[in-house]
Amino acid sequence: MDHSDYYSLRVARPCGKCWQLRVPRYAVLFLACFCVAGVATLTIMVKSYARMLTKVSDYNHLRAEREAINAKYHLLQKVVNHTNVKLSSLESLASEVAETYGFDVSERNRRQVFVQDVSAAGDPIRESSYNAALHAFSLIEQASLDPPRSSVLLGLLSNPAINPSSIPSIWPVRGRVTAGFGERMDPFSDEFAFHPGMDIAARYGAPVGAAADGVVVHAGPGEPGFGNVIEIDHGSGIDTLYCHLSKIEVVEGQEVRQGQTIGAVGLSGRTTGPHLHYEVLIDQTPVNPEMFLRG
Repeated sequence: MDHSDYYSLRVARPCGKCWQLRVPRYAVLFLACFCVAGVATLTIMVKSYARMLTKVSDYNHLRAEREAINAKYHLLQKVVNHTNVKLSSLESLASEVAETYGFDVSERNRRQVFVQDVSAAGDPIRESSYNAALHAFSLIEQASLDPPRSSVLLGLLSNPAINPSSIPSIWPVRGRVTAGFGERMDPFSDEFAFHPGMDIAARYGAPVGAAADGVVVHAGPGEPGFGNVIEIDHGSGIDTLYCHLSKIEVVEGQEVRQGQTIGAVGLSGRTTGPHLHYEVLIDQTPVNPEMFLRG
């Protein structure tokens, strides 16, 4: 075999002899090709991994942007719903005051259009005027109705088709009213906000009774901040809400009687102490619960 087909490696030994290693040339070429291929493969893998990291980073960025947009959308939706509730309640109060004092219908409609314009504008000064108008209407209603009975309630009582026990006229729980219906200072934000019901402070676990005969349409977690909620449909467009409950003793679809225990006072949701948040809705519009209550 030709010596040119081998590479020789000689190493001197201490004894004076040399140690010789003969490596075939094809083995050296094969090893060199393997190293080149390995370096090329490693380079490709590193580049692919870098591209994958870039794509993952872009995906995470897009996902974060989408979550931020969704959060802003839900927040805007809550603001719009809250504004709509305030507007509906103001229109209801305006109608009651107009009927009490005999205002002209066309004049009332013009005032409602003005209120809608104020609500939609979003201007801070107009929003303040809107809140002031709501507060003024609440004061007029409270001052003009003694005992507190509105035209809506009088109409319900005068309707022979409506059972008086289906009107929420009894207190769901006995206690001190810590927050009434209308504008109030929010204990969490320290800003004026519309309160669509009344808060009744009571001991934790105190029984809560149905304010009138009806059918339970919801029994479980409610809107954020309301905790455990029971909603009862009393017919004729009247519903009542019982929030922040520690215990629920009814199920959806169950018929309940006026005064029947349906739950217990608690701290669920966003609260500063044990109490019942109680609402009365007519056609899903919050109205002042006090105008229905006796005693």
